[in-house]
Amino acid sequence: MDRERKRKERLWRWMNYLWPRMGLRRYLVYLSHRIGRLPGTAHSIAAGIASGAAISMTPFVGFHFLLAALLAWVVRGNILASAIGTIIGNPWTFPLIWIWTYRIGCWLMARDPVADPLHHLSMTDAFREPAATLGPLLLPMMAGSLPVAIVVWFGIYWPLRGAVGKYKERRIERRHRRAIALIKRLEGDSEEGKRNDAA
Repeated sequence: MDRERKRKERLWRWMNYLWPRMGLRRYLVYLSHRIGRLPGTAHSIAAGIASGAAISMTPFVGFHFLLAALLAWVVRGNILASAIGTIIGNPWTFPLIWIWTYRIGCWLMARDPVADPLHHLSMTDAFREPAATLGPLLLPMMAGSLPVAIVVWFGIYWPLRGAVGKYKERRIERRHRRAIALIKRLEGDSEEGKRNDAA
């Protein structure tokens, strides 16, 4: 019974990863609030998220968090925001990203793209001779991921910097209005208390 429950929990966790339980729109609204509330300037948050999204264009799947944090540190971005930015690379988008970067890399390297580059791969050959086996696939992907990553970085940074700046300004204004209302209420309570004491 316990084993069955754990198996169902694992299944639900994977399903939630592929499609959020709260719905995609609500998840994106939640994510936008989380991004706006991150500590730091609009530049650091936007640079961090752009760094994570740009690194997601590279074929280094196991190292995206580390490389995104390193790039965010170089451009003075928020390292936590860079981890959030790697959400761009997920099971839904990786196939499209990899095909896109592979084709761009083949074009940059003046190679003809192979129709099915994974057809000739075998795990035995990949471990025995990684450079000879994975090289024809990874080299174009790495070459293609560089211009794509640069375009993605700037394409995310500029709009996000303005949006985060406006979000933070509105948040400060709301806090300021609440503080003024609280001060007025406290002043009104203290004047009423003085009148009651005088009477």
